[in-house]
Amino acid sequence: MSQPIESFLSSQTYAVAGASARRHKYGNKVFRALLDSGREVYPLNPISEEIEGHKAYPRIADLPLVPESLSIITPPEVTRKVVADAVAAGVKNIWMQPGAEDAQASQAARDAGINVIDDGSCVLVLLARE
Repeated sequence: MSQPIESFLSSQTYAVAGASARRHKYGNKVFRALLDSGREVYPLNPISEEIEGHKAYPRIADLPLVPESLSIITPPEVTRKVVADAVAAGVKNIWMQPGAEDAQASQAARDAGINVIDDGSCVLVLLARE
């Protein structure tokens, strides 16, 4: 496993941008996989109030704490805004899931000293191996 992924997975707190209340959606599967692995994880969704029995938050700034790691499952144009919020909040690790990657957002996060995973790898695959 690569060092960037190890850093992401060794965090104490997580948030999932694009977490979905619909179980068949990728954002819901990633949220549940992190929960099922025993991690402290917060769903980010500007529309849903609750996801899988957990209070959902519209933005990172609305969370009760700053998560160490952020998984992003949003369209690239939304990813840019989520990354800007993550930079402002002080998130340490960002994993852009397949389809969420955005070169501009990746560069902005790296420029801010954030560990970025944007290589098309999938957190669900890694969590299934744990």
